[in-house]
Amino acid sequence: MQITGADFSIVRLPKRREHTWASNTKLTIGRHVLVRLQTDEGVVGWGESPALPTWGGADGRHHGETAETVVHLGRDHLLPAIIGCDPLHLGVIHARMDAAVKGNPYAKAALDIACHDAAGKALGVPVWALLGGKHRDGIEVAHSLGLLPIEECLEEASTAVAEGVRTIKVKTGRDARRDVEVVARLREALGPDVRIRVDANEGYATVHEAIAVTRAQEEYGILLCEQPVAGAKGLARVAAGVSTPIMADESAWTALDIVELDAARAAACYSLYVTKPGGLYRARRQADIAATLGMYSDIGGSVEMGVGNAANLHLGAASATAWLPSVCPVTRLSGEPGPSTAGVYYTDDVLTEPLRFVDGRLLVPDGPGLGVEVDMDKVEAYLE
Repeated sequence: MQITGADFSIVRLPKRREHTWASNTKLTIGRHVLVRLQTDEGVVGWGESPALPTWGGADGRHHGETAETVVHLGRDHLLPAIIGCDPLHLGVIHARMDAAVKGNPYAKAALDIACHDAAGKALGVPVWALLGGKHRDGIEVAHSLGLLPIEECLEEASTAVAEGVRTIKVKTGRDARRDVEVVARLREALGPDVRIRVDANEGYATVHEAIAVTRAQEEYGILLCEQPVAGAKGLARVAAGVSTPIMADESAWTALDIVELDAARAAACYSLYVTKPGGLYRARRQADIAATLGMYSDIGGSVEMGVGNAANLHLGAASATAWLPSVCPVTRLSGEPGPSTAGVYYTDDVLTEPLRFVDGRLLVPDGPGLGVEVDMDKVEAYLE
């Protein structure tokens, strides 16, 4: 089987509400690139990229991308480099993409996901089988509140818990006093059994501030503190000053980042993405190296649509140490039953059927490839 072409489309899904965080207070979510990969055997593979220009690493080490850059680089540079390749030959495909374009992992991830989908369909196996098999049948969902006013946080968290979520993720990093108060009030409202994790997205101005806020939050019981400051050195200083495990996100894009985080004793865990390393192939390599070093993870992302989120679930199933509750969006289709709030960021999707949400977990699809089908009428309706 050979890759013969691909179509790139920018779509924008309707949002349930705005979702912001410390490093992204203005740009909207839900504007993503869909890739439809074609082969000479008629097998089609789907990929997705939820690129954002504000999303990158410390000191410009990893830079932002946009839907437009993904389309341009994917169509004009990456696709020509892999025409004629077998979608199953992921190592060759990545070598050719890396030779054609330096960096830009979100653009590469869209094609990588589509290749995995096509290869799985051709072989009649799910993507998790291509990644080495599944360690779990589903991913526990953490519901992310975003930078909402405290009263809205309390209301939304209570609804999400009532709909089955057992972990709440609180975006922080803009107002230290608010960051402590929101955790205290969530603990009071939700009780001792719901896990609370915090994520400052590098928002604290100093290590001292990050330590002070985290210590105050620890009084109310937090599962982990995600990326309170920028860079591995800063994370290491925070980690030395608090009891809560520190998670790296913006500082954990590649396998090399994982090695450096371990050497600096900067993080106990990290947020494993499909997209940050450049696709499933490189993400699995990153996960294996992290596991060797004793680090565990969640499955992170950029609030994907159904195609990208299916890739998230396959990666989470195949990664032995990706056991933390994760912000994997719960697919909602317009007019169909399902949770109103828990894990829901969009009011519709481009899938023909939603990913299954049962008892607070998203179940991993078992069909060939990604195990999902795309509704072309929905794609047309949401095209930009």
